[in-house]
Amino acid sequence: MAQLRPVELKLIDEITGMSSGYVLDFTNATFSEFFRAEVGVDIYDDAYAIDGSSKGKRLRAFLQVAQTTAIIKALVALWEYRESGRISGGRVENIRDAHQRLSAIVERLGGDALPCHASSAVPQSKPALSTPEPSIIRKLEEQFLSLHGLAAQARGYAFEGFLTAYFGAWGMQARGGFRVDGEQIDGSFQHDGATYLVEAKWHSEPTGAATLHAFQGKVEERPNWTRGLFVSYEGFTNPGLRAFTARRIILMDGMDIYDALHRSIPLPNIIMEKARHASEYKNAFERVRTLFPD
Repeated sequence: MAQLRPVELKLIDEITGMSSGYVLDFTNATFSEFFRAEVGVDIYDDAYAIDGSSKGKRLRAFLQVAQTTAIIKALVALWEYRESGRISGGRVENIRDAHQRLSAIVERLGGDALPCHASSAVPQSKPALSTPEPSIIRKLEEQFLSLHGLAAQARGYAFEGFLTAYFGAWGMQARGGFRVDGEQIDGSFQHDGATYLVEAKWHSEPTGAATLHAFQGKVEERPNWTRGLFVSYEGFTNPGLRAFTARRIILMDGMDIYDALHRSIPLPNIIMEKARHASEYKNAFERVRTLFPD
């Protein structure tokens, strides 16, 4: 029986998204069919429900109790399935050295090296980020400060529009708000190979845990390369931050935006540092002025 190390399970989780309860883009039916065809295993057997019945929990249980040969088959097949979807969708690899690191796990277990697709070994080119002129940053700062004078409802819509313009100024392929099957998304942008969904709130009170959990649910229902940015002008309640465990989500408030604009800190750098800080310290809300001290 294989003994996967915690650090190895962490990488497999990054690749498959299993900690969310989902696995890649599988439905229950396709997940079952995949394991039967590729591994020769009934993943919905009770043996793999020791920690819960979701796809992610079943995969984790399988990796802990299955025979080594079956685990090798599953890891290879999951990688090939993921790569097929990633390449056909034109998505860049957003996990550092994913192929090399997963291949090392498979080889340690006694399997052959993972197949190497050309576009997984060589990063795909990314659209060049633009650097806005200082005059554009100043206009954005003025636009942001002018929002205070608007009525509450108008200010909410204007805030969403401002954020779209802000992301767009940095060449982040920003889109405005849209609806999907009755679900409201306040916007989106591209950064470092990931699609970020945006939630924008300008209320009179800080945002609490329930609203954060609702947005996280929207993100977790989507493919595992999806991330989320929640922007709450009034910030977040301390109890809400303590009660919320962020997964694939980072947080900003109005002070963050002001500091970024007033000090002309590149927005892509802020997203990168917030994401890194969230990964390293399990803290999705660290202020810009802390991450970028004078």
